[in-house]
Amino acid sequence: MFKKILIANRGEIACRVIKTARKMGIQTVAVYSDADAQALHVEMADEKVHIGPPPANQSYIVIDKIMQAIRSSGAQAVHPGYGFLSENSKFAEALAAEGVAFIGPPVGAIEAMGDKITSKKIAQEAGVSTVPGYMGLIEDADEAVKISGQIGYPVMIKASAGGGGKGMRIAWNDQEAREGFQSSKNEAANSFGDDRIFIEKFVTQPRHIEIQVLCDAHGNGIYLAERECSIQRRNQKVIEEAPSPFLDEETRRAMGEQSVALAKAVGYTSAGTVEFIVDGDRNFYFLEMNTRLQVEHPVTELITGVDLVEQMIRIANGEALSITQEEVKINGWAMESRLYAEDPYRNFLPSIGRLTRYRPPVEGPTEGGGIVRNDTGVFEGGEISMFYDPMIAKLCTWGPTRADAIEEMRLALDMFEVEGIGHNLPFCAAVMDHDRFTSGNITTAFIEEEYPNGFDGVSLSDDALHNVVAAVAAMERVAEIRRTQISGTLGNHERQVGDDWVVTLQGQSITVSVKADKAGSTITFPDGTQHRVTSDWVPGQPLAKLRIDGKPLVLKVNKVSMGFRIRLRGADLKVLVQTPRQHELWQLMPEKLPPDTSRLLLCPMPGLIVSINVEVGDEVQEGQALATVEAMKMENILRAEKKGVVKSVNATPGASLAVDDVILEFE
Repeated sequence: MFKKILIANRGEIACRVIKTARKMGIQTVAVYSDADAQALHVEMADEKVHIGPPPANQSYIVIDKIMQAIRSSGAQAVHPGYGFLSENSKFAEALAAEGVAFIGPPVGAIEAMGDKITSKKIAQEAGVSTVPGYMGLIEDADEAVKISGQIGYPVMIKASAGGGGKGMRIAWNDQEAREGFQSSKNEAANSFGDDRIFIEKFVTQPRHIEIQVLCDAHGNGIYLAERECSIQRRNQKVIEEAPSPFLDEETRRAMGEQSVALAKAVGYTSAGTVEFIVDGDRNFYFLEMNTRLQVEHPVTELITGVDLVEQMIRIANGEALSITQEEVKINGWAMESRLYAEDPYRNFLPSIGRLTRYRPPVEGPTEGGGIVRNDTGVFEGGEISMFYDPMIAKLCTWGPTRADAIEEMRLALDMFEVEGIGHNLPFCAAVMDHDRFTSGNITTAFIEEEYPNGFDGVSLSDDALHNVVAAVAAMERVAEIRRTQISGTLGNHERQVGDDWVVTLQGQSITVSVKADKAGSTITFPDGTQHRVTSDWVPGQPLAKLRIDGKPLVLKVNKVSMGFRIRLRGADLKVLVQTPRQHELWQLMPEKLPPDTSRLLLCPMPGLIVSINVEVGDEVQEGQALATVEAMKMENILRAEKKGVVKSVNATPGASLAVDDVILEFE
């Protein structure tokens, strides 16, 4: 077995590989850029090697720098993780020339299946049904528009060397095809060092289901069931699960056997994933094969008990698979929520900054009989950089059934504390409570269809609302008693804490009565309904773990004037808890209006100005592209929301802007 491996990656996947290597008694070497000098993967590894400046094209994807790190460390093998150099055949060739094992497939398999254009041609020649598209290289935007028209809109513009949603655009007309081609080409060059683009028909009602395969160099190949990855935004997976709620055993077997046959046809070894789109009649169509470990591999591990990273290392060491297809069993259900540094209230735009608070839920067995797992590459006090993918963590849960796994995920998301940056925890929580998701009736258009105007939080159901009212009333009474104890007595008059409170939230004001004893509080509503609240929460704690009528409730809590900011299940609420007299006077207070920014184009995220498309005096139309901002390897085109005339241009290409910096002003 290898004594030392180098991980040619960063972030959570580097940490993930280190954990398995440590379990196997293998030493690890981390590589890092200037931006990652204090990163978690660097701290976890046995050795570390600096490889250059923050941009990936000057550090993590420079083959010569990785090779120098291998030589200086004496590593015998390299695990590439995903992204970066994981599907780069030149990197695999360089390792082979150096006599270093690549913990991944052979060069020929990477070249055959890692390139999306080549893999589609091979699949077509093998008689596999594929999505209609143009497999040749596309030289410029004019040709992209022409080809898109021939295929028929909508089309998907994709980077040949792409992955993780990078270099992908959907175009519904000629203008979007032209703009999407250039943005995809730029992102592909920046992320992969390969700007080749192809175009295929975009299927509007697909499910994205993929098969995990493992193949060794001794002719053995197995599939480890499937993963449903249909909850996607901008072609980037957000929530995955295993198995799929849609497949039956017959379809699963057919997809699995076809995937293994395809892998064997190209001499594939190691872990790989064959991706399909599946229609409503369970017809499946080959999309591509990812010749690497997938981001969402933990859900497969949770339902099969197979450590995929360990299997990759053993296969690279020349060992035969110790698992047969008959031994692969599906046990229970697993969910994965990808925690991204993206602000859902700003249309999921990237967010960077310092993690002032980062407290994941406790990993391992849960009170409800499930399992929580959190794969992460960050820590409290660390920085989220603009140079890399916005993923912070992958929160996974397991339960005996799909409903159990979802409930475990709900509680785990409620327990997850992240402060200092925008993040998508509220959105993931909202999906877990969405009727369409819980029923399993999902497609890759789920987010687009259910949140067409973006995400602006959720409104709590009446039952959830009453639970929050009961909880905060009990919490406010605890806080008020504490305040009276701190202030003591004034003269001969001791402050009295009353029983009646008015709780205002979500546009409602509800009067409740609170009766407390040593074990908890009983909250009585106007209609006579009562709720029993128990908790050990004390003022100042940002997480309140309560029980309402014996059932768990977890609230994220911040103190505000006359109440709390409460976050729960995708809802972000300002909750006022007042005495009846305070509430009476509060109703007389005037409402403070926000400033008018309708004449300004504000930078929606920290990022780099790539281009300004207008000049002073230009008359712009609704939907017209005004500027392009790049952050976390993604280009974002900012468009006019209405007609107007440009009064001033406050930014120039190449400038780095913060959130809400003024880019343009209109007359």
